[in-house]
Amino acid sequence: MTRLRISEAAALTGVSDDTVRRWSEQGKLSVSLDAANRQVVPGTELAALAAAHADSALDRLDEGAGRRSARNHFTGLVTRVISDQVMSQVELQCGPFRVVSLISTEAVQELGLEPGSVATAVVKATNVTVEAKR
Repeated sequence: MTRLRISEAAALTGVSDDTVRRWSEQGKLSVSLDAANRQVVPGTELAALAAAHADSALDRLDEGAGRRSARNHFTGLVTRVISDQVMSQVELQCGPFRVVSLISTEAVQELGLEPGSVATAVVKATNVTVEAKR
């Protein structure tokens, strides 16, 4: 079973180390010690907690969740919009991830996209590769 250090768990869930420790104190995560005597949490428990945490955040931020066929939704803050007469590049910061989309300038204007606005990038791909880290 994969075990993650507190700092790794925090980075992967987009929260602080203290939040991961609070989750442990609240009984949401079990903590043990690794061979180097560092606190670690089970990857399976962290995955379940992260999914639940993401679902509750998504319910608050993404009104279209559950009503679209695309399974990959990234809600975040628009950080940059570069436009010309026809096309625009829109950058979103979705937690620790930067998502860039090329859409029409007309769509940017209709959606009112500007730095600081909240938007959801919806990705439907026929091929997604996965790379294991361990």
